[in-house]
Amino acid sequence: MERPLIEIRDVRKVYYKDRIEIPVLEKLDLDVPAGDFLVLMGPSGSGKSTLLHLMGGLDRPTSGTVHIGDAQLDAMSERQLTSWRSRNVGFIFQMYHLVPVLTAAQNIELPLLLFKMSAKERKERVRTALDVVGLTDRSDHRPNQLSGGQEQRVAIARAIVTDPNIILADEPTGDLDAKTSVEILGLLDLLHNDFKKTILMVTHDPRAASHGSRILHLNKGALSKDSQDAQLASAT
Repeated sequence: MERPLIEIRDVRKVYYKDRIEIPVLEKLDLDVPAGDFLVLMGPSGSGKSTLLHLMGGLDRPTSGTVHIGDAQLDAMSERQLTSWRSRNVGFIFQMYHLVPVLTAAQNIELPLLLFKMSAKERKERVRTALDVVGLTDRSDHRPNQLSGGQEQRVAIARAIVTDPNIILADEPTGDLDAKTSVEILGLLDLLHNDFKKTILMVTHDPRAASHGSRILHLNKGALSKDSQDAQLASAT
């Protein structure tokens, strides 16, 4: 049997506030096969974003193990995690986190500056990413010259420009109107179906969740049985 791309075992995550222990995830197990489009749903404070951050190496479990492919994230140093993230994970957030003084192309190019590659290759990769998200005609525009949907497309292009195996999306349509949300979700479908990316998406929106191939519900740090059919989310 083929090993899952993501294996989370017995993970517990605790935060502390004024010496008070605040448990977020409790003894959590999760397998995500390569090529999955997994949706995480649940109430605010249920641990969805924390779980996403653990899978992206942005945070560490208090206990338990997180394996992504051959990498054991909980055993890595910060330097190793930074290097691993830059090569394997693309992040998409509700807030776009674009650098205001840089153009769309320059924002997309930023992750490539961590790699040893020529300016020509960086330019080609940026052009390809812009083409995928349909913004080749906005490459020289700064964020304040773009709509919210266009800014999110730039953020998605930045997430995929290094050709990562995994895309982690935290409420990617949370700040967008209904029409623009449909366009962004269509782009995620394209990345999943045509580019075979493994996608993990946190959302509160049942309509957005229906785009996933699998849905898991988090509540009080525990996972409930996932939907067999993502379309069931429309009735959530």
